[in-house]
Amino acid sequence: MRTIVDLILRIAVNGVALWLAGLLVVGVHFGRGVDTAATLTTVVLVAVVFGLINAVIKPIVKLLATPLIWLTLGLFSVVVNAAMLAATSWAAGKLGLAFHVDAFWWDAVLGAVVVTLVQMVLHAVLPDPKR
Repeated sequence: MRTIVDLILRIAVNGVALWLAGLLVVGVHFGRGVDTAATLTTVVLVAVVFGLINAVIKPIVKLLATPLIWLTLGLFSVVVNAAMLAATSWAAGKLGLAFHVDAFWWDAVLGAVVVTLVQMVLHAVLPDPKR
């Protein structure tokens, strides 16, 4: 039962972070002109896709990018996070979800920064599921 609650919390955190990135970054879009229920559904489904991509693809990319992450003292992690956001945009397009990132350089990078900052704040506020 606890793992289901943890999963729902992670999806909610991802959803809030992605939604705020859509509001704050001009090149990150959640469907245009649709009703609130459709937008909320899209946010939740994109949050699930984002979580799956971060769970499956991100560790492989970070492993391959480790020398660059070390060389740049961790700053290349922002590029890795932007790549995960761009991959989420691509996957959402293939799944027919109304989520799109216009360009990698600035839109995905700024979106990744917003998502990372929101996730950090929400994880600091929400209880740790491992306790």
